[in-house]
Amino acid sequence: MLVKILGLTDLIIGILIVFLSQFNPPANVLISFSVIAFSKSSLGMLRDFGSWIDFSAGILLGIAIIMNIPIILSIIVGLLVLQKGVFSFL
Repeated sequence: MLVKILGLTDLIIGILIVFLSQFNPPANVLISFSVIAFSKSSLGMLRDFGSWIDFSAGILLGIAIIMNIPIILSIIVGLLVLQKGVFSFL
């Protein structure tokens, strides 16, 4: 059950990152999902690839508050997080 909830947060974070260049979400939304991604990466203690994906998503969301993120970078990281979320439901 916990894996499904964490996978759902991956899906939400992935969709948010992919469409980050299309719309500007409020800063509090970016901060909250950045904190969620960082806390998910601390669960794996950066020992596996999935933790590094969450860590990079948290950094990307944190930086998106200050500056515009290149589209290709947001699509790559967003698709990695989306893929991780989809595989958690299998």
